[in-house]
Amino acid sequence: MALEEICGFSVEASTASHRTIDCDDFGLKRLSKSERSGGIPLRFFLPAPSVRSAPAQRPFPLSHGTTTLGFVFQDGVVAAADTRASAGGLVACPAVSKITPLHSHLVVTSSGSGADCMLWERILSREVRLYQLRHKRRLSIRGTAKLLSFMLHPFKGTDVCVALTLCGWDLGGPQVIYVCSDGSRLQGEVFSVGSGSPYAYGVLDRDLRWNLSGEEAMALAREAVFRATHRDAYSGNSVDLFHITAQGWSRRRREDLREEYYKDMEKKKNK
Repeated sequence: MALEEICGFSVEASTASHRTIDCDDFGLKRLSKSERSGGIPLRFFLPAPSVRSAPAQRPFPLSHGTTTLGFVFQDGVVAAADTRASAGGLVACPAVSKITPLHSHLVVTSSGSGADCMLWERILSREVRLYQLRHKRRLSIRGTAKLLSFMLHPFKGTDVCVALTLCGWDLGGPQVIYVCSDGSRLQGEVFSVGSGSPYAYGVLDRDLRWNLSGEEAMALAREAVFRATHRDAYSGNSVDLFHITAQGWSRRRREDLREEYYKDMEKKKNK
């Protein structure tokens, strides 16, 4: 109690800053409890923006930037991202992991606010795992994207900044779905998100084909991130590459791209 008084912590404010979303918000109106979970209610617990506290004012604006991408081809899905975390003109961290595995057949690329992305990735990972335990099967990629969209929609218009791309494989085959913090949900064959995405799209639009081999697809994703990190100041350092197939995801060793441009120019001179 003394610590609560010193910190100005209010129990009422704490309970008011969270809310429980019922299963009706996830389209499960015919069930109020899971039939396979021993009567455990199908609810998920979400943090909600507090209406009692004003957001902290930053001393100067902090711009965020990144380059992430994911695309579908004949042998599965490839996800790639740079590793630079930026805060305005500052490099906050050169070795951030922007691709997070949620389970054996699903990874998610993140762009936006680092803290928001980490929080919602953990929430989504928890809900996907709980679904698997209750129903003895994994939630589909589309179902995972729909769940994330429903959870993010109440935060539309707030300072929450999250843009996640779900890249995975389920019974429907390879899937790539983009979900934004306003609740929007888009499915397609190729997505690139972040300040470096225009440069990445230039490479992908030129060379992406359905009949690429696994090595060719990984090389294309690496090339797209490399060109984006060279032209975009908010992207850089290294590249992470994931390949998702029907057997699960595999990760290639992280590669440093800082000197890649000069090595590429040297090769062109020697030709």
